[in-house]
Amino acid sequence: MAAFMEVLDTTIVNVALPHIAGALGCSYDDATWALTSYLVANGIVLTISGWLSRTFGRKRYFMICISMFTLTSFCCGLSQSLGMLVIFRLLQGFFGGGLQPCQQSIILDIFPPDKRGAAFGLSAIATIVGPVLGPLLGGWLTDNYSWHWVFFVNVPFGIITTALVAGILEDPPWEKARKSRIDVIGISLISLGLGCVEIMADRGEDDDWFSSGFIITMALIGFSCTIAAIIWLLKSKNPLLRLSVLKDRNFAVGTVLVGAMGMILYAGAVIVPQFAQQVQGYTATLAGMLLAPGGVVIICLIPFVGKLMGKVELRYIIAFGFMFMATSLFYSSQLYTGTSFGWLVKCRLLQSAPLAFLFVPISTLAFMTLPDELNADGSALFAMVRNYLGSQAISYSGAGLTEARQLHQDQLGTATAPWRVAMRQYIQDVDKVAQWHGFAPLRAKSYAVAHMYQDFQVQVSMLAYNEVFQILGMLALSVVPLCFLASPGPRSGGPAKGGH
Repeated sequence: MAAFMEVLDTTIVNVALPHIAGALGCSYDDATWALTSYLVANGIVLTISGWLSRTFGRKRYFMICISMFTLTSFCCGLSQSLGMLVIFRLLQGFFGGGLQPCQQSIILDIFPPDKRGAAFGLSAIATIVGPVLGPLLGGWLTDNYSWHWVFFVNVPFGIITTALVAGILEDPPWEKARKSRIDVIGISLISLGLGCVEIMADRGEDDDWFSSGFIITMALIGFSCTIAAIIWLLKSKNPLLRLSVLKDRNFAVGTVLVGAMGMILYAGAVIVPQFAQQVQGYTATLAGMLLAPGGVVIICLIPFVGKLMGKVELRYIIAFGFMFMATSLFYSSQLYTGTSFGWLVKCRLLQSAPLAFLFVPISTLAFMTLPDELNADGSALFAMVRNYLGSQAISYSGAGLTEARQLHQDQLGTATAPWRVAMRQYIQDVDKVAQWHGFAPLRAKSYAVAHMYQDFQVQVSMLAYNEVFQILGMLALSVVPLCFLASPGPRSGGPAKGGH
């Protein structure tokens, strides 16, 4: 429940952004800060959640995160200005960032190795289905109530989860609170590095990338602080995040794979409803409905994949998942002007199904040989890479769509020149239809030109979305060879940690 709330909030706001912009009196671009601020804070705290868990004790830190996430969700719903909303979304992302690594390390400590695959399967339903169902729930709440309810919906779940954790969960001895000094330098470098890189990615297209002094500044600060943070964490005696987890080959490979999966997962969850609303003219609810069947497919496939993990090497399952994903994305890159709702649902089903072959096997592979004392640090880094690269993919997919539109608009511009016979014939035909419907001749001519321009923009958008799907497909295909860098996973009844 805790993981589901947190992951849900990464996408539930997407379809409500036009309504938020209208209600708070700001532009759509400014309203996207409601999404970006959450992702920035989330990515930063994920890197230090292991240290916070050791400092406060895992159970206490987990309860603090759940209760404060619930409170800040309520405050987001009460916001009356964009500034208030951004501040509370920052706080919501900060406290929400600790939920995923905590619940993952709890699974690793509580369940024996032969049961971890099943436990990861249950948690995967929340982690994967959350971003899928977010736009559906957000669209329905926005259309039927108001955008405020995309935040209020967390409150009852948060209260129930806090009570259950308080009454049931107990920390193992190595997760009890223990004194440790505050690593001010490490926290500062990580916060500045990840925060500035995310801001650069999110605002780069609007500010014309490196033509803007602001973007150059964000890039310099972001990358220099990130490199400095890595050096500091490697040399510090008591680092807030032990990068030694990456010495484990399976964990290192699994982290790269889950980062690629996160990029595809979050980018797809944003692109599909965006296409439905901006190009097809769907309502927020109908746009969200495109993603719901995909969530159902994942839930149905995860038990099958759990059984398959006992018979087939994890590397082959993961490689198949990425191959399946690449094929589905290439198939989805065939959008055309007559694209139907049913075809879009089928595309999203094909995009969602491979996730069942990726999340649980990748999680199991990553923690298969990692020592118990590194579970908290591994969980924090694993979740951070997935979410942070996912947030980067959201920003760059939006920028990629804008760039692709401009490119295809220039390329197709000559095809719409008025001296072309086909264009003159098109305008004449529309003109005649408009006059037949009662338009005055001058108005009919203007309508015909406007109709031609609208069709032109739709064609440009179709090509842009197709191109982004192709890029995501190539990303999925490129990581297939990386699957075989990991050591072979255990088969049924295998003794290795984290496997089935």
